Amino acid sequence: MLPMYQSEAMWLNFNANYVDRQGDYPFVVKVATGKINAVTGNTWSEWLQRSPQDYMVTTEQPWLDGYCVEKGIIRQFVAMPLGADYSAEEQITGKANHGGLQIAVYPMKRDVFEKRFPKHKRIEEEYHLLDASRVMYSLAEPDMGLAPGGRMRQEIYEDPFDLNDWEREDKSRCFVHIVNSLVWRSIAGENPPSVPLTAKEYNNTGLPWFDYYNDDAKAVKGSKKLGDMKSVSKKGKEKGDVPLPENESVTPENIVQLRNGLKKNQVREGAF
Repeated sequence: MLPMYQSEAMWLNFNANYVDRQGDYPFVVKVATGKINAVTGNTWSEWLQRSPQDYMVTTEQPWLDGYCVEKGIIRQFVAMPLGADYSAEEQITGKANHGGLQIAVYPMKRDVFEKRFPKHKRIEEEYHLLDASRVMYSLAEPDMGLAPGGRMRQEIYEDPFDLNDWEREDKSRCFVHIVNSLVWRSIAGENPPSVPLTAKEYNNTGLPWFDYYNDDAKAVKGSKKLGDMKSVSKKGKEKGDVPLPENESVTPENIVQLRNGLKKNQVREGAF
């Protein structure tokens, strides 16, 4: 269960550190909102599809910001009331049956992992298999779905492994219900986190924006079906509504470049 307010954005962070091998333990992660796949725009399926690829690989994909609308571009996940025609589910299927967030995780087969990733000296450190985190919070209707927000630069990377490397019969699934502040209080008996900063406030305080790149990986093309969706802002104008009253585009200033393959305590190249 996840508390969110109307027009709040969120992203999912993936972390699969494994301390006895060289690198992270690879997992496949499928993400859907309202049972609409966030990479392809197709209806939720338990099977892994390679053409087009309908999943991400944790060793390649550090996080997901939103719907893959074209190559190198996503539209942010934004919480909106279910039934108001904003959500990806409603825009693609015309129905508001599910809402929420669906996640499925498939591990790499053990024998494949042991062959691909040799042992190394154990380093004591905390690790997680999947961390869906850093979510922002605001007021909405009880039933919430996720809708396409603003465009951001992000690549969804192709799977560098073989499809048969994945343990497709042994997976873990999670349905994350999104609730508004009133429902959260009645269920959890506590207030949800406070309203987050707007993009302008965030930028003005000098907080970092992150730009990740992987020179060795190829990006998927993106989904025309997802690309044809209308943003929350555009939908609101058509409906005569103002779903994002404090929405204001900004030019990021404090950009932190993150490169694939950096190890703990390794120094990144700097600007001179």
